[in-house]
Amino acid sequence: MNAWIAIGATVLGCYAVKLAGLLVPAGVLERPVVRRLAALLPVALLAALTAQQTFADGHTLVLDARAAGLGAAALALVLRAPFLVVVGAAVLVTAGVRALAG
Repeated sequence: MNAWIAIGATVLGCYAVKLAGLLVPAGVLERPVVRRLAALLPVALLAALTAQQTFADGHTLVLDARAAGLGAAALALVLRAPFLVVVGAAVLVTAGVRALAG
């Protein structure tokens, strides 16, 4: 039963956020600060999620094959590789480091 309460609360929360977004006046959304925040916020959230998934294991800080894969992806990005090459480099390096370590 607790799962259904959590699902219901999530549904209501998502609806409230969507409704709040629709109720914001258009003049507020056209301000330069709001536009800049809207452009930068997804990048910051994605970077935080990437860091958390790469360097955390529960409540501990780890440095393992995922960090090597992230480094390979960053290097491929610096070299302006296509997206699929970036993902492929990250996968190959992560798998290679795990294979050598295990």
